[in-house]
Order: sequence, then C-alpha cells, then structure tokens
Amino acid sequence: MACFSVYHQHRGAGTVMTILQSIWAVFLKDVRSEVKTRYALNAVMMFVLTAVAVIAFSSAGEKISNGIAASMLWIVLFFSAMTGLQKSFVSEEERGTSLLLSLHAPSMAIYFGKLLFNIVLTLLLYGLATIAFFVFVNDVEIRSPFLFWISFLLGSLATASATTIIAAIIAKANTKAALFPVLSFPALLPLILSGVETTYQALSGVAFAEARNNFQIVGAYTIVVIAVSFMLFDFVWKE
Repeated sequence: MACFSVYHQHRGAGTVMTILQSIWAVFLKDVRSEVKTRYALNAVMMFVLTAVAVIAFSSAGEKISNGIAASMLWIVLFFSAMTGLQKSFVSEEERGTSLLLSLHAPSMAIYFGKLLFNIVLTLLLYGLATIAFFVFVNDVEIRSPFLFWISFLLGSLATASATTIIAAIIAKANTKAALFPVLSFPALLPLILSGVETTYQALSGVAFAEARNNFQIVGAYTIVVIAVSFMLFDFVWKE
C-alpha cells in the first residue's frame, strides 16, 4: 500500500494537485495489481484467441462482407470487455480493501482513478482483440484507417466510462459475474450499434463526414455517462 502514502501527506488539503495525486495513486495501485495477477489480460487473450479462431475456421473459404465483419468484431470486443473489466471494483470487495481505500482516498479520486485505469485497460484489450481479429480474418480490408481508429478510440472511452460505474454497482452483489454482462449490455447497446456502423463505414471506405453523426453520438454518450456516474458514485461507493 506504499502508493497511498500521498494520501497521508496531503489528506484534507483539498487542492487540485492533491486530487490529481490521489487519482494517480489509485490508478497506479490498479496497474500494479493487474501486472501482478494479469487477470484481465490472461482471461481476455484466452477468450479472444478462441473466439477469433472459431470465426476464422467457420468462415474458411468464404468471403466475409464488411457488415458481418464489423458485427463480429464488436461481438468480440463486447465480450472481451465483459471478461476483463468487471474486476475493477469487485477485486476490492474480494480482497477486503474497499474500506481501506475509502479511508485513504476521496470518492472523486477513487472514481477517476478507476476510470483512468479502465480506459487504459480497455484500449489495451480492444487493441489486442482487434489485432487478433484481423490476423485471423485476413480477407477484410480497412479502407479508411483514420475513420477506423477514431471509432476504436471513442468506443474504448465509452466502454470504459459505462463499465466503471456498472462495476461499482455490482461490486457488493452476491452474483457479480452474472450481473455485470446483464447490466452492461443495455447500457452499451447504443455504443455497440454506433460502433458497428462506424466500423462498417471504415471497412467500406466512406468519407469522414458520413460518420460524423455517429462520432457525435458516442462522444455525447461518453460525456453524459461520466457526468452521471460522477454524481452517483459517492452514493454507490459508500452504500
């Protein structure tokens, strides 16, 4: 718990720098925990390799349309997120460290520290899943790389923003593993639909202007989810 020494030094100061240091400390704690256990990375890699291999073998010798490829990619991304992101708050309850974390860090720092970790983890998990998908399904071409990577980045941010608060909500439930995908799917459905469409547009090579509306939807979704999550987090975390 050495990374929490910053809290003792600055607790109660109420400055912006103190909050930023606290957020960074929570982030580093989760990074060190993931590096030590490699829970998310190991679980996601096993799932991704299995899922993508099944897709590749089942479609061998057949041309996959851009629409089907976009849909299959987002199915893999969604379940990768469900496999790897649910432990952000659940692990605190399982290890009995949630109370200690509450005593050492303000709710704002806990939320944004966890959110920052989930953003980085989602980018990594989505990146690995996307690379594996296009390695195995190599007859699909990205005709608009810029459009594709903008969709990838915004999709990762939106996924992390939604799953962070959901993980906090289900952390104290008895059936955590079952609740996470059940609650996440309706929350992420607008993102998945927009992601499939923008990925299809990137594979088809459409102009950026045609995908602008979808990007605005995903951007607004992310901002609203983060704002609502921040307002609710203190109640969710302490109840």
